[in-house]
Amino acid sequence: MRRWKVIDSHGKPALSSKPGQFGGHKGSKIYGLLDCPAALRALSKGGYVEDRVFFIDEQTARLAGYRPCFRCMPASYREWKLTTEGLIKGGGDNKAM
Repeated sequence: MRRWKVIDSHGKPALSSKPGQFGGHKGSKIYGLLDCPAALRALSKGGYVEDRVFFIDEQTARLAGYRPCFRCMPASYREWKLTTEGLIKGGGDNKAM
């Protein structure tokens, strides 16, 4: 059976019976679609290849500490941004005092 090297939800390399559905960059902690124009451009220049990682799904990428790519996943990026800003500003707790 073929195995693919992916990143698990803890950010650690793992072997999977399924290929990754999302690609990411270890240095920037950004993930996106495998055909993302920004990633393909970086790959064509050669420097991106050694930092490339793969994820089975979007949830695993987020749990591993990666954020969505603005270019190829704008809706996911906006959702991530709103969630992150809410956590930073303490907006997650709306209890009345």
